[in-house]
Amino acid sequence: MKSAVLKLDPRDNVLVALQNLRQGEPVNFSGQTYVLVTDVHAKHKFATENLAAGRALIMYGVLVGKARQPIRMGEALTTLNTVHEAAPYHGRSDHNKSAEFHWSPPNVDRWRQRTFLGYHRPDGQVGTRNYWLVVPLVFCENRNIDVLKQAFEEELGLAPPKIYRQQVAELVRLYREGKTNIEIKAEEKNPQPPALPDSRNKVFKNIDGVKFLMHEGGCGGTREDSNNLCGLLAGYIHHPNVAGVTVLSLGCQNAQMGILREQINRRDPAFKKTLLLFEQQQSGSEFKMLSQAIQSTFLGLVEANQAERTPAPLSHLCVGLKCGGSDGFSGISANPSIGSLSDMLAALGGSTILSEFPELCGVEQGLIDRSVNDEVADRFIHLMRDYAARAKAVRSGFDMNPSPGNIRDGLVTDAMKSAGAARKGGTSPITAVLDYPEYASKSGLHLQCTPGNDVECVTAQVGAGANLVLFTTGLGTPTGNPIAPVVKISTNSDLAQRMPDIIDIDAGSVISGGKTIEQMGETILESVIRVASGEVRTRAETLGQDDFIPWKRGVSL
Repeated sequence: MKSAVLKLDPRDNVLVALQNLRQGEPVNFSGQTYVLVTDVHAKHKFATENLAAGRALIMYGVLVGKARQPIRMGEALTTLNTVHEAAPYHGRSDHNKSAEFHWSPPNVDRWRQRTFLGYHRPDGQVGTRNYWLVVPLVFCENRNIDVLKQAFEEELGLAPPKIYRQQVAELVRLYREGKTNIEIKAEEKNPQPPALPDSRNKVFKNIDGVKFLMHEGGCGGTREDSNNLCGLLAGYIHHPNVAGVTVLSLGCQNAQMGILREQINRRDPAFKKTLLLFEQQQSGSEFKMLSQAIQSTFLGLVEANQAERTPAPLSHLCVGLKCGGSDGFSGISANPSIGSLSDMLAALGGSTILSEFPELCGVEQGLIDRSVNDEVADRFIHLMRDYAARAKAVRSGFDMNPSPGNIRDGLVTDAMKSAGAARKGGTSPITAVLDYPEYASKSGLHLQCTPGNDVECVTAQVGAGANLVLFTTGLGTPTGNPIAPVVKISTNSDLAQRMPDIIDIDAGSVISGGKTIEQMGETILESVIRVASGEVRTRAETLGQDDFIPWKRGVSL
């Protein structure tokens, strides 16, 4: 019979409830019986001993909080009796240095000859999609971007389905007929997600789409933010999923074309993609600029359409590792499963990116000890401390990271959330640490400085070169990306059944005992190969979830 609770590490003094448990119910685990003194909902934790106020709470074998007040054995952990507390960390060269790190890579013999079908770029990168980008250097050009979007999507057969417009049109018709009590038809209560545009109507068969990015930056803020925006856009332009780009600039903004060119050159000194630049203040009329942009972009699409998918080894995959809408099962099922995949890719010579620095709070020492050298470790320490200082400067802190949804589903402290979030990075050595918006250039696991904010993080991961993103969620979130497929993985089967239109893979069988973490990691890798090859479109792609939000670190001026 499957146990109702789980202990994640022998050092832990809490147990995780795998199902709803009632007050007074005896719970047997590892030869000991615990009588619950409160209800403990699934995904939540209860103490395995009496804890005095100030006592440490240990989960995953690390400090995740302390008792705000006395906690009885069998009592659920809540925000009333538990407070955030994280362990301090130190550099590898300190006198109290942790033990040397040794990694035993997984056996990946069965994957060494596997390939995916991708787009090989002149710089050696391989894309999982083939897009053309149209981007503004400043928010002043957003309206013009929108004008181009309407023109290209309609005429190139790329426009999203009109299912919602049709629904509104029907409601308008009924209203005009005087029918004020409009009922939803039975088939509309559980509608199917809209399908992608019919490929038979596409003008360019080998182009996955034209993506139009809009943002609120480029001017009016700090120079750091405008420079970072140029770096982020340069990452998208350099990205293997992008064939070419059209850039609109006003001319007088902080984010200058010269800065963009410099950032592109940092990522690829031998840049060969088509880069079309239009500056409105130098173009004369708006009509003239947009007409020239349309004609040049169309000719660029003709050239980009010549690209075809050919086989590439799995070492050309660069995968973003992200969690959002996390629950108490995230660190038990989906997160360690993609951590297992991360280890497999590291052993195969591929790359992965673990971000969300506020959600690495309390597990820093383990990551420091896994760094390949002191330089990598010291950079991680510097960026973590700088980020924490910035948060305090605006009267905040990492301890405020858990959302109301996180807390309701069992993640009551940031350190507890972080300990589970870090498991997305598996166990492999950390080969590089990236500040935002730097580009990944090594194989193995990268740490990347980003917020936990879902869209800002995924935007940054793709800007760093992730040609596919694995996104775990326990509560459900609709995040996607314009140019990189985002694979959604549910931490529990209830979510997969409740929100099937956003979930690609259900990792709930790890909780139920149907699959081990390693088996689920292999299942996810098989899916990744199909998605990377273009054989399967993710739910985020089907729904047109093209989310793009640059991270703004400074203030508005």
